[in-house]
Amino acid sequence: MDPATLDLLPDPTVVVDADGTVRSANDLACRLAGLARADLEGRPAAEVLPLADEVATDWWACVAPLSGDARLIPRLAEADLRLRTRAGRDRPVTVTAARTPGPDGQVALLVLSLRRADRRARRDANRSELVSTVSHELRSPLTSVRGFTKTLLDKWDRFTDAQKRQMLATVNEDADRVTRLLGELLDVSRIDAGQLRLRRQMVAVPQVVDKVLQRFSLADEERPLRSVVPPDLTRLYADPDKVEQVFTNLVENAMQYGTGRVEVRATELEDAVEFCVADEGDGIPVGQMPYLFAKFSRRAGERRSGTGLGLYISKGIVEAHGGRIWAADADGEGTRFLFTLPKGGLELAGIEVQPS
Repeated sequence: MDPATLDLLPDPTVVVDADGTVRSANDLACRLAGLARADLEGRPAAEVLPLADEVATDWWACVAPLSGDARLIPRLAEADLRLRTRAGRDRPVTVTAARTPGPDGQVALLVLSLRRADRRARRDANRSELVSTVSHELRSPLTSVRGFTKTLLDKWDRFTDAQKRQMLATVNEDADRVTRLLGELLDVSRIDAGQLRLRRQMVAVPQVVDKVLQRFSLADEERPLRSVVPPDLTRLYADPDKVEQVFTNLVENAMQYGTGRVEVRATELEDAVEFCVADEGDGIPVGQMPYLFAKFSRRAGERRSGTGLGLYISKGIVEAHGGRIWAADADGEGTRFLFTLPKGGLELAGIEVQPS
């Protein structure tokens, strides 16, 4: 198979002779291996394309793709491997191979396809990190719930009513924390799958903002919180619970990382309403701005509790409504998180209203 034909293929592809020598390779394979075509062709495939599994087992030696009757096994099973490039870098690849038999049935040609698996590797790493993070965050409240309930069951008569109430209140708070963590995990899975469901209705956003700020005021009476959202703001066709979740995440972020007063503002635009949650802290380093809405995003050096999923979930919710969300540094005098929600009614949910 000539290189010009191989270059038409969408994946890095290499053709190997029966003796294990690379006969030809397309440009994608050369770039993947980090070698010029002249340095790849005519060389032993196992040498210029070193492939190994996750425990560093040599694929060429273990699978022996050039041995055996090619008529019995014309294709080799897909394998997730790592390719060691000339620069010494390991790249994740998904390898498949077709074997062409000669007159005696032995392998005459091996056509090797090396599909890059960087995205899959990152996705798997994200999933592992998600499980690890959530497991870590669940351990603390569950340990507390188990400890207090066991203590109450074993020594109920030894505690006063006030002590019992305090322990039960702690159990209730930790149970709420577990519920929220599980809700975040479910939201992330739905956002990733593009299946976040919205239960839209006409929402009075000023009431939602007041509810959120009141809840945070009870938790921290000394922190000044202020809403300057006009009470006559246009009602929006949105999911009230999801909108409340966005404001909760943004205000909580301002409470944790910012200082001074936290203020929520709203500005009516032609086709949307723009909301802003601002604090008076030190702001966000410019280099971290592009990563704020990624999973597990935290500011450098911070060791705070939480999954690091709040902003990622907020972005998913806002975009599911047809809006957008971003952050801005208020000239070193705090951070502003802004998002828009479109104006409109049933048409936002794809429902056509017939004229009467």
